[in-house]
Amino acid sequence: MEVISVLEFIGTAAFAISGALLGIEKRLDLFGVIFMSITTAVGGGIFRDLIIGTIPPSAIKDPVFSIIAIICAIITFMFYTYISKFRISMVLSDAIGLGVFTAVGSNAAVNNEVIGCFGVVAMGVLTGVGGGILRDMFVKQIPNVFKKEVYAVACVIGGLTFYFTYPYVSRIIAMYISSIITFSVRMIAVKYNINLPAGDNNFFIEKDMIDV
Repeated sequence: MEVISVLEFIGTAAFAISGALLGIEKRLDLFGVIFMSITTAVGGGIFRDLIIGTIPPSAIKDPVFSIIAIICAIITFMFYTYISKFRISMVLSDAIGLGVFTAVGSNAAVNNEVIGCFGVVAMGVLTGVGGGILRDMFVKQIPNVFKKEVYAVACVIGGLTFYFTYPYVSRIIAMYISSIITFSVRMIAVKYNINLPAGDNNFFIEKDMIDV
């Protein structure tokens, strides 16, 4: 299996688990949990493909990633009692998916000759947060990207890392670096509950920390 496929597999599984966990927490039935899992796993990639002109989107042409999401959803559903004991499980899986798909989206932009820093970073961000936005909207909650610590900003940093790295190293190495940077920024924000300015325009760092 190619390295890019391995990265996409990891990102798909991670996002699928985070979608399934939220679906279970919202007391959805098995179909609902599977639907949330698939939406989270492939939603961002579908948005990206539609914008860059890959029609039909890769997730529609090749169902393998949807199948992976279904399998992850069923496993998560069956073993939720065990998985839920780990408080950080959803945050961790979401951060892994965020890092991987930011890199995958940025790389897809370059592959499809999207020109310029803004385009590459935008495709990375959209791929990283698109599925999560749909996931949260389906359960009637404000998407994490709009309120939850440093989220989309982590994708921006990861996308910039890829853009300024890939001309000098192999594309695969650039993707790894981008993934790690995005993941690290996200987890640091979670660890120390770092937020961007909210509606009151006050930057704050809450004292309570989440153990990771």
